[in-house]
Amino acid sequence: MSEEGYDHTAVERRWQEAWAEADAYRTPDDAEDPTYVLGMFPYPSGKLHMGHVRNYTITDAYARYRRMQGDDVLHPMGWDSFGLPAENAAKERDSNPRDWTMDCIDTMRGQMEAMGFGYDWDREITTCEPEYYRWNQWLFEQFHEEGLVERRAAEVNWCPSCETVLADEQVEGEDEHCWRCDTLVEQRELDQWTLGITEYADELRSAIDDLEGWPDSVREMQRNWIGKQEGSRVEFEVSEARSASGSGDGEEPRTYGPVEAFTTRLDTVHGATFFALAPDHPISEELAAENDEVSHFVEEVADPDGDEPNGIETGLTATNPATGEEVPVFVADFVLSDVGTGALMGVPGHDERDHAFAERMGVDIVPVVAPELEDDDTDAAPEPPDVSEDAYTEDGVVVNSGEYDGLSSAAAREALTADIASAEFHTQYRLRDWLISRQRYWGTPIPVIHCDDCGPVMVPEEDLPVELPEFVNTTGNPLDAATEWKHTTCPDCGADAVRETDTMDTFVDSSWYFLRYVSPDLDDAPFDAERANDWMPVDQYVGGLEHAVMHLLYARFATKAIADMDMLEHREPFTNLLGQGMVQLEGEKMSKSKGNTVSPQRIVDEYGADTARLFMMQAARPDTAFDWSEEGVKSTHRFLGRLAETVRSFAGSDADGDADEDGDADPAARYVRSEVDAAVAVATENFDGLGFDLATREAQQLVGTLRSYRTYVDEVHAPTFERGLEAAIKLLAPVAPHLTEELYAELPAGDGLLVDADWPTADADLEEVDKRRQLVENTREDVRNIVDVAGIEDPERVDVVVAPEWKHEALEIAIDSDAPNLVGELMQKPEIQRHGSAASDYAKDLQAEREALRLALAPDREREALEAAAWLIEREFEAPVRVLSAEEADDAVANEAEPARPAIDIAE
Repeated sequence: MSEEGYDHTAVERRWQEAWAEADAYRTPDDAEDPTYVLGMFPYPSGKLHMGHVRNYTITDAYARYRRMQGDDVLHPMGWDSFGLPAENAAKERDSNPRDWTMDCIDTMRGQMEAMGFGYDWDREITTCEPEYYRWNQWLFEQFHEEGLVERRAAEVNWCPSCETVLADEQVEGEDEHCWRCDTLVEQRELDQWTLGITEYADELRSAIDDLEGWPDSVREMQRNWIGKQEGSRVEFEVSEARSASGSGDGEEPRTYGPVEAFTTRLDTVHGATFFALAPDHPISEELAAENDEVSHFVEEVADPDGDEPNGIETGLTATNPATGEEVPVFVADFVLSDVGTGALMGVPGHDERDHAFAERMGVDIVPVVAPELEDDDTDAAPEPPDVSEDAYTEDGVVVNSGEYDGLSSAAAREALTADIASAEFHTQYRLRDWLISRQRYWGTPIPVIHCDDCGPVMVPEEDLPVELPEFVNTTGNPLDAATEWKHTTCPDCGADAVRETDTMDTFVDSSWYFLRYVSPDLDDAPFDAERANDWMPVDQYVGGLEHAVMHLLYARFATKAIADMDMLEHREPFTNLLGQGMVQLEGEKMSKSKGNTVSPQRIVDEYGADTARLFMMQAARPDTAFDWSEEGVKSTHRFLGRLAETVRSFAGSDADGDADEDGDADPAARYVRSEVDAAVAVATENFDGLGFDLATREAQQLVGTLRSYRTYVDEVHAPTFERGLEAAIKLLAPVAPHLTEELYAELPAGDGLLVDADWPTADADLEEVDKRRQLVENTREDVRNIVDVAGIEDPERVDVVVAPEWKHEALEIAIDSDAPNLVGELMQKPEIQRHGSAASDYAKDLQAEREALRLALAPDREREALEAAAWLIEREFEAPVRVLSAEEADDAVANEAEPARPAIDIAE
């Protein structure tokens, strides 16, 4: 067998068939608590791309690893198959979304099977099937009973290209564009269905702290999106200014009633010198209808995304509830109706945005909070800060605030909230209710019937699912054109009625799909509650972090809402989350539009699935981006060829290893055995932490060690060599399952399927492994440097001299010591002092480097490790190697030896 390659097509087909015949990946329903490994299910867009391959290789490798560790593993796959792209594709092809979607699913399923992904296909789900979306509808009705569903007229985000409403989470960027097609979003007022995610805002935010297995970046994104603010609501009386109220004949100014503002800094209320309204606040709209200048500002000038805050004075005033003073009212574009109340008190002395606005509009800037005094200035009065150029935004001590002067900011907020009649403590969130109505065809029909007499009525449970009618290729909302389907009768009164023609946001499908996998064929409930309580939450979830404030947030909400309906004991869906990094080409994300994609199918055809999988996993940590490299793929393929050659040459030999069963008489075999243990220990630790790059490199380095050993000795120690091969095969099995299964079957020890085999074990201390490896590498590097610098072409002998025991003792003392004079402390030790100037010099070295000191192997372990590794130096330099103690070497050489850094003496 040449090491240049192997017949990957035949090998992969053979073992995929064997796994399927053995039902190797099936999770029995009676499994008590399987390890649940899940990749975010894909949208069936046509073919797998490299992002899919990386995501699903990660989950497959981890699932295989956990199986070999003895776990029952739940590793399912399904299809997030509703959505606008299918609808658009159907229009382009004069077809229908279902046929296009099912064709894509067939293609992608075949590719997944070709990649060797070990899914329990008996649990496959497809969200566009009525058997699935029936439960979307059922859950919608349960949420309705719980008061979590509302239909209301609201200003919504409208994508004119997709012709549908978008949730806030689906509007991206400062320019506010559609998450799917990048078209700039418009605002429209429509009657829409929402789910009450805000009811869970506080828990969604507070529970983030417990998601210790999630990336900090995702947790912070969710915190920011939920946007909790604690402060006070307070009312300002808004009215027409007296100077603008009429002819001066005693007519009372027109009033607009109390207007509520929210602030986190009520301690600054005495410094409120203006009041501002959002352009779409009801008062602003009323003024715009009467005043051309206000109308022009609202319609033409206001720019919430502009660099500078802008506004227009209204002629109204607001009465400061703390001072009774009237301040001017502006319509301002930096005030947003969906943040707080759409109105705010402007305190330019203590808010940078308010400061910039006040400067622009010529409004007074008054400081009312001063920095806290130092402890030794307790008798001095706080000095108001200079706020002429910049706002002072920190908490401090209240000044210029009458009876509240001298209070801390926190105390002043408490006191003012209690004293101002209209003020009350309030917590608000940036999060808005989840708007789920979509004016498209290819989604779950919302199970509501509209009756003129009864209003919106839920479809009776026994009539679910409400199935989609035949596709109508039209502009606008296609279900509006499905006349026969649309017209029905009211379930309550029997009168003529019409169905709801909006469909659900497809993120509803994915907000609970992980629960359906536990019982995908259940027909009387969305999932088996008892089994879900045993199997949930998902132990390891993998997918793109672009879903941090959409899918992941919605899934957390749905899980909590379902738990509150006593259907589930768990309140979080995913224990551990990994966001896989992008696969790039020349530093850029792969994209069809950029024309820089690499076809997974081509890689499988040319090099095999194992090559693609192993290259991806070894190239980088799974949560970081990496550049696709054709040369890297070829190199990985060559390695797999070398692995196959190494195993087959050994399996075909007559080595029986009946000389020294343990191999103790062979130092090289002892070294190999220690490296087998080390590789197993290091790889296992990294598989546990999803560090597939480091784990697979350990396995590859072990194969390299075995091959080097084979070329160094006349005959390998067979038990050691076979154990090394078996360990390497098993360490690679989660990532390159086909070839390793083939080679395992060829090993004398191979028994049954590798996918069912036990994970290798090792008696190795990782800290000692690191020390031993560093010692060997440092020694080899020192020999190379001496040979290079001295120009030694043909070394006659290499002596490696281990440091004396007293230096090890001195090192241990230095590491544990916190004495400022380390040299003095060391020289007080008789066993060190007796070595005179050598001890003094070494003590000085330790003093100089004490911050970087680390423990070395014990002297006997150091010598043992070097004796076992001596063959590596002999092989590299073709010279005999002696490992000597300090007592066995010349003093001049021995004095140079230090723990973890033996002295080197090369004879020419």
